[in-house]
Amino acid sequence: MRLSHLIRPRVVASAHCDLPCGVYDPAQARIEAESIKAICEKYQANTDPEFRTRALVIKEQRAELVKHHLWVLWTDYFKAPHFEKYPNLHQLFNEATKLAGAGGAKGQADPAVAEQLLVKIDEIAKIFWETKQN
Repeated sequence: MRLSHLIRPRVVASAHCDLPCGVYDPAQARIEAESIKAICEKYQANTDPEFRTRALVIKEQRAELVKHHLWVLWTDYFKAPHFEKYPNLHQLFNEATKLAGAGGAKGQADPAVAEQLLVKIDEIAKIFWETKQN
């Protein structure tokens, strides 16, 4: 008997994501984006310089987490067949991560920008949940 035959796997498994499904969820990005919006609202309503400085630091940390959670979905969960079926998916992720970044929620304290980020995350989540039905 050949060695290659002896060490060949007996069972071959495949998956569309890195781990069994159930570990990815756009809700993680949404929770952080909701925090950003709330922080922006509190920032706008408060004139205390120390409070505002702390709010900006926390908001920027939350924005980094939003980007992280979106990137994980974009790079680890979604695969070529998803991007073929949803041709606007790359654009949605690009727009959402930019809204979370320095030119968006991370770089300013405008609740309207945070709301735009939430809308993009919701669009991504809609597609995500559609893919889970298949």
